[in-house]
Amino acid sequence: MNFLSRLKILPRWIIVILDSSILFFCSLFGYLVRFNFDPVAISKSNAFAGSLTFMLGGLLVMQNTKSYEGIVRHTGFRDAGNISKTILINFIIFLFLNFFHGSFLNERFLPPTSVLIIASLSGLISLIFYRLLVKEIFVYLKSGVSEKKLLRNAIIFGAGEAGIIAQEAINRDSKSLLNVVAFFDDDPKKEGKNIDGKRIYRGLDNLEKLSKEQNVKDLIIAVRYLSVSRKKQIIDECLRLNVSVSMVPPVDQWINGGLTAGEIREIKIEDLLSREPIVLDNPRIEEDIAGKVVLVTGAAGSIGSELCRQISYYHPKELILLDIAESPLYDIEQEFKQNYPTCPIKIILGDVRNKRKMTEVFREFRPQVVFHAAAYKHVPMMENYPEEAIHANVIGTKILADLSVLAKAEKFVFVSTDKAVNPTNVMGASKRAAEMYVQALNEFLEKNHRQPHTKFITTRFGNVLGSNGSVIPLFKKQNEQGGPITVTHPDITRYFMTIPEACQLVLEAGVMGEGGEIYVFDMGEPVKILDLAKKMIQLSGKKVDQDIKIVFTGLREGEKLFEELLNDFETVKITHHPKIKIAQVLPSSFKKIEGQIELFQELITKNSETDIVRHLKVLVPEFISNSSRFEVLDRMN
Repeated sequence: MNFLSRLKILPRWIIVILDSSILFFCSLFGYLVRFNFDPVAISKSNAFAGSLTFMLGGLLVMQNTKSYEGIVRHTGFRDAGNISKTILINFIIFLFLNFFHGSFLNERFLPPTSVLIIASLSGLISLIFYRLLVKEIFVYLKSGVSEKKLLRNAIIFGAGEAGIIAQEAINRDSKSLLNVVAFFDDDPKKEGKNIDGKRIYRGLDNLEKLSKEQNVKDLIIAVRYLSVSRKKQIIDECLRLNVSVSMVPPVDQWINGGLTAGEIREIKIEDLLSREPIVLDNPRIEEDIAGKVVLVTGAAGSIGSELCRQISYYHPKELILLDIAESPLYDIEQEFKQNYPTCPIKIILGDVRNKRKMTEVFREFRPQVVFHAAAYKHVPMMENYPEEAIHANVIGTKILADLSVLAKAEKFVFVSTDKAVNPTNVMGASKRAAEMYVQALNEFLEKNHRQPHTKFITTRFGNVLGSNGSVIPLFKKQNEQGGPITVTHPDITRYFMTIPEACQLVLEAGVMGEGGEIYVFDMGEPVKILDLAKKMIQLSGKKVDQDIKIVFTGLREGEKLFEELLNDFETVKITHHPKIKIAQVLPSSFKKIEGQIELFQELITKNSETDIVRHLKVLVPEFISNSSRFEVLDRMN
């Protein structure tokens, strides 16, 4: 047994010997049955010679079907099919020889047809049975008494095809330390039945009981179509009982169409969003991008890089990746060379604030579609450097927008933020000022230019999960370091979306937009950051306040308790997609806002942050500072 427990894969030569021996003895068994176990009759029938011939024939067929190449402890339907093919071909060959052997083969070397039928049927059963037996022995050795203390008892939620495949993947993985003890399923018809000796329970009612009686430590969600609300219920109950949760990935993510235990992943933070994922699939996107020169600013950032990846699927004539960050830009260049070699790209290291450099880019490449994702976005840092926020987010946007008009670009899609709504910080107000400029410019062009002109479209969304500088990577890092996890306020909430969702909105807006719109997503209910922090601690197998403490640090400069997608003067208009709305905002005078932005240039030259912020408050009247040294400017008005 010790030898078998150390043996991971049976060598092929052992399988060939076993298969050959089984064919030989099955043929002998056929002779015994055919001649009623009469030793004299069996001796006269040349049973040994006939069985030897049957075995040799099987060996020759095996060389063709390769039925001995399968890993025995991973035996499945495909292996059974190969064995069946081997037996069938061998049977047909000997059946043919029995009738047409002529004089080239002595009849005593050929088993009679009745023996042939018995030998083939018993051989098929035996070859499959011993493989399944060896498979079960390996499973037993894996979960044997000597190792049982190391195994973690687990439950699979989902008694359908995905759940069964998940159990098989766990059983055949010698490195897996999970021992499935039961199945859960919401289907009442499956309650009380068994899968491989494991009982199926309905719902989650028995989770607490089994976690105590059988010391269940893990639950694997293996349901192909599970609503977000149900997933949330399962996760919450597991967290309450200190049971680790993992998930079987979608079928299209299984490597080579098969699931391995290593592919069963931990719960991601995206799984904790209390809404269904937003999925867009508009065939017009390819029509708008294919064969065109596309420019993406901020291409090395979280949003910009994912935007470039998605754009590459729509066959642009050339994709221009522009960013000021040298190392990340190099990384995305290498990624494209390796993963998207057919997509023609041009890497440009440049600053959107540099008008001369941007003019050269537009003159050389003449982009037809511009996605402007470059921005300074960190609220506390921009509160400390308001002149940088204005220079990058406002003046940089104006430079690109003006050049897009001169280059006769078809569309300019501006990536904004929900922090631009009733802003309480410099960063949000600077993005709102940029929104106002591109909208006013679009309106000016519509009124004063008869010929086709650049259409300016804005997208506005909340916090992006996993993006550079977001709260999720910070929480993960603090959790890995043993805490504490820092939360600014116990009541602070935020809207969240995934990076792919954000980029889908940007692309969809580029297709849908006719110019002047601000597109917003219905992102469901806002997420309480404190709850998010607690769940991240629990999902890592630790306990809140015992293993990892949560510390409240107070609101940062310019931070507010909750974000909004619309201000008090904005209304929404529905679109073809229930999750996408258009914010209808008050129009701005282009000449007026252009003059006010030009004034920023003078104020930046004077290097007076107070004057810069004061003027920003004039440009964006709803900008009321919060937890900031600039609150004094609001009291002066």
